[in-house]
Amino acid sequence: MVKTNKRILRGVLMLTYVVIISILLFLISSVYTFLNTGADRSKMLHTEVKKVQQYLPKVTWKDDGNAGRKISLQKINTVENDYLDAWYVKQIAYKTNTRVGIEDYFTESARENIYNILDFNKLNKISIESTTLQHNLDIEFFSEDGQLIVLKDTNALEFKKVFKDDKLILQTTEVSTYRYVLLLEDGFWRIRHAVKESSEKFKNELTKTSIAYLDIKGINYYPQATPWNMYGDEFDINIIDKDFKIIKESGLNSIRIFVPYKDFGKANVKLDKLEKLKKVLDTAEKENLKVVVTLFDFYGNYDILDWTLNHRHAEKIVEKFKDHEAILAWDVKNEPNLDFDSRGKENVTAWLDFMINLIKSIDTKHPVTIGWSNTESATILKDKVDVVSFHYYEDLENFESEYLALKDTIKEKPIILQEFGVSSYGGFWRPFASSNEEQANYYKEIQKVLTKNSIPFMSWTLYDFDKIPKEVLGRLPWRTNPQKKFGFITSDGVKKPSYKHISK
Repeated sequence: MVKTNKRILRGVLMLTYVVIISILLFLISSVYTFLNTGADRSKMLHTEVKKVQQYLPKVTWKDDGNAGRKISLQKINTVENDYLDAWYVKQIAYKTNTRVGIEDYFTESARENIYNILDFNKLNKISIESTTLQHNLDIEFFSEDGQLIVLKDTNALEFKKVFKDDKLILQTTEVSTYRYVLLLEDGFWRIRHAVKESSEKFKNELTKTSIAYLDIKGINYYPQATPWNMYGDEFDINIIDKDFKIIKESGLNSIRIFVPYKDFGKANVKLDKLEKLKKVLDTAEKENLKVVVTLFDFYGNYDILDWTLNHRHAEKIVEKFKDHEAILAWDVKNEPNLDFDSRGKENVTAWLDFMINLIKSIDTKHPVTIGWSNTESATILKDKVDVVSFHYYEDLENFESEYLALKDTIKEKPIILQEFGVSSYGGFWRPFASSNEEQANYYKEIQKVLTKNSIPFMSWTLYDFDKIPKEVLGRLPWRTNPQKKFGFITSDGVKKPSYKHISK
């Protein structure tokens, strides 16, 4: 019995020893593998750079490597990814005056200068918000051992805003040429040395585009059952086709539609959404209706670090449809001046300025406009847009004088009344405020002014709506209920008295 117990104890001890040795060998092997392959960049970098979602400047390559040495496309992509990551991390650092992530994308010698700038800025309460919108890259040298690259970035387009004590002191756009030395460390290309070889103020000479015709009699359009969700799961081109026939038969010749930024996939524009938009444009063309396409609906950030994503979004849509026969104009944004208080007028205006540049660089045939919410804001960027558009929901008696004052200020550009109308709602939340008859009289009177002054117009809107999404006006019933009754046709499909004045 004693011998049996000793054998069992000896066996347990030997098994325990084997298990311990196995665990130690596994741990040693894991550490060795980690040290030789490098850490996972997405885990070791606190900022978790994800360019697909955060930073997508336009990149063009002059070459696929220096003469005499072929570089694979995979390596080119790796260099590009790590290079752009370095730019993004540096931009975050200068905005926040923190060092997070710098060590992961810059070698010790390169980050010393960055740290000095960060320390100086932090001490003097300076911060820099910046982004790059375009890079033109060329690998000038690739070492024999594959560990070093000399990269030239020609005419990189940079936008910067410098703040001191939280006050904007400088805003500039520069075109600069850089030369970088990159080292391969731990499987990643890190910047070792950077030299700015030249820099000058950005000068952009835009091509002026005239609008195809100014006899615009139009309407803002959403399907009755799916307002502000035109391209969702309930998308039905047959319903839209019937509505376009109604619009054409009413004497109108154009429509204005909206492309929601998030719903279309932000920077990664969804193919199924593009296909739905194409069906809408094809249907409009079939009915001989021209279309103003308003971009960036339900977008209101304007943050500089968001710009590259916004550009990729607009680029894909404009490039896709720039030759479509139904396009009348591109409308950059609906009522951006309403975001001045929350986002800052300078931020919004700069965003619009660069978006105009982008759209016009892609489409040289169709005019660009901005849908300002009033006449006061309509003069902003008047020298950049091809058509000045404004909305009017104020007192009818002041409309003509406000329009003539705007026309006197903007003599060289066509002006379009892009939105106007009045609700027929006179219910509990606005008793006796309006009625179907009062709405009809409004359109009768404003059409007289439009005809007298030959003002191109697009009214709001074809249908009454049963529901208004909370994203449009919130949930307050005294705001949402009147919004439901702006249509010329009821939600049941009955033409209201105002329909007689929809086009004349």
